Amino acid sequence: MESVSTKKNLELNGRKITLIGTAHVSPQSIQETRESIQNELPDCVAVELDSGRYDSMMNAEKYRDLDIIAVLKRGEALLVLANLVLGSFQKRMGQNVGVKPGDEMKAAIELAGEKNVPFELVDRPIKVTLNRAWAKNSFWGKCKLLSALIASAFSKEEVSPEEIESLKNQNEMDSMMRELSEFLPTVKEVLIDERDRFLAAKIWECKGRDGNPAQRITAVLGAGHLPGVQAHLEKIAAGEENTDTQEIASVPKKTLGAKIAGWTIPVLIVALIAAGFYFGGKRLGTKMLGSWVAWNSILAALGTIIAAGHPVSILVAFVGAPFTSLCPFIGVGFLAGIVQALVKKPKVRDIETLSDDAASLKGFYSNRITRVLLVFFLSSIGSSVGTFVAGASIVKNLTAAILKLFGK
Repeated sequence: MESVSTKKNLELNGRKITLIGTAHVSPQSIQETRESIQNELPDCVAVELDSGRYDSMMNAEKYRDLDIIAVLKRGEALLVLANLVLGSFQKRMGQNVGVKPGDEMKAAIELAGEKNVPFELVDRPIKVTLNRAWAKNSFWGKCKLLSALIASAFSKEEVSPEEIESLKNQNEMDSMMRELSEFLPTVKEVLIDERDRFLAAKIWECKGRDGNPAQRITAVLGAGHLPGVQAHLEKIAAGEENTDTQEIASVPKKTLGAKIAGWTIPVLIVALIAAGFYFGGKRLGTKMLGSWVAWNSILAALGTIIAAGHPVSILVAFVGAPFTSLCPFIGVGFLAGIVQALVKKPKVRDIETLSDDAASLKGFYSNRITRVLLVFFLSSIGSSVGTFVAGASIVKNLTAAILKLFGK
């Protein structure tokens, strides 16, 4: 099988920067990475990793320390879920060629150590990237992002070694980026465009053993980032762009308007129900209140049932949803997930098999950790749908009552 080379040698302001574009589960990428470092002996090796993914790669037992209740309390359930899904997807891709995701990065780091060459982790923290992608998306965009994650998690499609190598081909990558841009333009902006800029800035700032700017840098990164990173490096060298990445290195803080918007639906629902009592009396007000409780309770509980939650978790979702839907500070998914983790405590086996179980629907349901994530996720979706359905029903009933009252 012939490997597609995506190596770029740049001469910028007297510095030599070699960009090696890889497919993250390609044996040829590992070979090309090692050969480049051995032949060029750079002053610094830059790899497309952040500290979190580096720790996961170097510590195969990382998930042994996972505390699912702490994850829920920190609001990181969706982050962990996305990490598991993406990790299992890449793991499946690499099975046919005997390569683990990121092996080329690990090879670069290990060889840099052997050659006494410093290495730099130049990617943005994945937590920041995923949180920015989530925060910048509309409700519809969030739905499409979740559907894409779920589809990739349980896809049975096998990828051949030839197809993996084609991921390094520029034409193939251009096509994929265009599809991503059309389907999820905001996600493409965060996952690709922003990270291209971030990667380029950090590569440019790489230091050599003496602490001075490295004059010869070898950077190992996914092939999809090559054109963007090269363009940003050239702009930095020309003085058209600086290396300040503070703007894209954190999740945007909620504005006052966004915080107020978080209370808009709860306040509106309460006001509408109060108006129902005022214009339609006790009967209409009670009917609207019952609609709110029923839709939230039933759909949140249904989501928990679909997640195969414990009966106590189902009860908590049923009782809690009408109240949590009116409070921006806590969601029913958090309550149901905490209860699920307490009544069905994860065992050592669940931690040991977590990454493997995340690769299949059956595994997601059999593993107690991923079951907690499913309870969190599906009960939250059920409550969200219930909020919109109940809201529509309340508006419809109130409108009908007002029109009847005024004889129209």
